Amino acid sequence: MKLKNKTIIITDASSGIGAAAAFLFASNGANLVLGARREQLLNEITGQITQSNGSAVCLPGDVTDDAYAQALVDLAEKSFGGLDGAFNNVGMTGDLGSIPDMETDNWHHVMAVNLNSGFFAAKAQIPALRKRGGGSIVFTSSFVGHTIGLPGMAAYAAAKAGLIGMTQVLAAEHGSENIRVNTLLPGGTKTRMAGDDADFHEIVRKFHALKRMAEPSEIAAAAQFLLSEDASFVTGSAMLVDGGNSINKV
Repeated sequence: MKLKNKTIIITDASSGIGAAAAFLFASNGANLVLGARREQLLNEITGQITQSNGSAVCLPGDVTDDAYAQALVDLAEKSFGGLDGAFNNVGMTGDLGSIPDMETDNWHHVMAVNLNSGFFAAKAQIPALRKRGGGSIVFTSSFVGHTIGLPGMAAYAAAKAGLIGMTQVLAAEHGSENIRVNTLLPGGTKTRMAGDDADFHEIVRKFHALKRMAEPSEIAAAAQFLLSEDASFVTGSAMLVDGGNSINKV
């Protein structure tokens, strides 16, 4: 029970990595505050957890709204008495294309979802963690923009790389308050974002040293490690969970 009695926010919890994290964290004793845009799916996952004697509440909303980030924290404090950690897991690639051909609105939307949401989350979550005497924040970044540049993904790469920079500063600023901040860098993962094109998946599998894509549960397990006391001396890290994508050239 690595997260027993810990209250954790998970965003983008209606599918993929976020949903896998919700089930894993619940099975390890966490009290969960789940967020996502898709209300029906979010309610279904919350219901499955509570029906299995887990502890979870949910609040649908848009992570690009700073008030939503605060509302999730308020719900954690109202439902469970405080906040101990957060898995800020949102992400979207946006329209792919080179910078000269990219619409400005696409750039701003990708930044809003991937980077601005992290700012809003940290701004709301850190004061709540401070009240508890510390805690852990985990963001989901990407190997894209960190160890490799993929053509057409400049906006996504810039936003996800920005999360790493913000993570490092937050870790330095709040380490003395026993608040740890880290970032996960997943490789190709079988989620809705990856689609269901078998030919595309075959190409992606070859990028990885392990010659396969990750299951969402594998990324969720890494997030649980960073949120738990097993990672008590880990902060400011950009943790690759990419199946060797970053070091594989064949």
